[in-house]
Amino acid sequence: MDVTSDLFRGVRARGSLFGSSTLSPPWSLHFVDGAPLTLCTVLTGAGWIVPEGRPPERLGAHDTIVVRGPTTFTFVDEPDSAAEPIVCGEDCATPEQGGTRHRLGWHDPGEGGDDDSGATTLVVGAYPVRGEISRRLMDALPVLLRVDAGDTGDPVLDHLASEVARDEPGQQVVLDRLLDWMLVCTLRTWLDQRSHPPAWWTAQKDPVVGQALRLLHTEPAAPWTVGELARRTGVSRSTLAKRFADLLGEPPLTYLTRWRMTLAADLLVEQKSSTVAHVARAVGYTDPFAFSVAFKRLRGTNPSEFRRMAEA
Repeated sequence: MDVTSDLFRGVRARGSLFGSSTLSPPWSLHFVDGAPLTLCTVLTGAGWIVPEGRPPERLGAHDTIVVRGPTTFTFVDEPDSAAEPIVCGEDCATPEQGGTRHRLGWHDPGEGGDDDSGATTLVVGAYPVRGEISRRLMDALPVLLRVDAGDTGDPVLDHLASEVARDEPGQQVVLDRLLDWMLVCTLRTWLDQRSHPPAWWTAQKDPVVGQALRLLHTEPAAPWTVGELARRTGVSRSTLAKRFADLLGEPPLTYLTRWRMTLAADLLVEQKSSTVAHVARAVGYTDPFAFSVAFKRLRGTNPSEFRRMAEA
């Protein structure tokens, strides 16, 4: 397991809202959900995304943007479109309402006339983001990020265009996985293009620190020492400690403690029947008291109180 894979764990299309709309001008769709993450891709044609409080962004075929909530946005044929905005949220779910059909591909053969080659097809996936694990990913993202056509997501979009044009058993599963794939491709490309990407992104590509991070994320409950981590990565303790601190700004075991407490925070919420002692063992602590002390030091509250506040 690597850092990025772990951070994406709580960002999955399962349970997401999905819509595909084929539009002829003029149009204006106002997406009001303010979902934690919303991915918008134009499969054919072109249009303009107008995020709340930001300048319009033109999207052509295979261009993609990701909007971070709670920002809302509008998709229009032109920035000064004369179309009356149609509010799209959880109730905007049928072609008759002019919006998107959530959780199903929408394709009505023949709708819009015999020739819809000039129409614009928009795909929107709104992602729930669950838990503390994905917070580091969300914190690294701007309100709006853009990836232009011609990158690694293009083959995914070809599959997506094919899938939304049919209505077959198992379609939702396929769409979920394609949306996951598209989001990962988009964010990886965007992170690679940054002049100052997050430290955790850069560190993964270092041959020493990247290997150490993979070990810590694959076996977070193991009884790690700096010496054992250095042995497994094939370098000296001093080399590992220096390179780790240079790239991530903290020693390896400090990083490990923070990661364990992040895992524990999600386990406390997701596994309501688990005791604090069970959660402690799951993240590498044989002593529940030592775990509670570490958790409170980093989270400002003890595990039991954290769970009560999350449930409330």
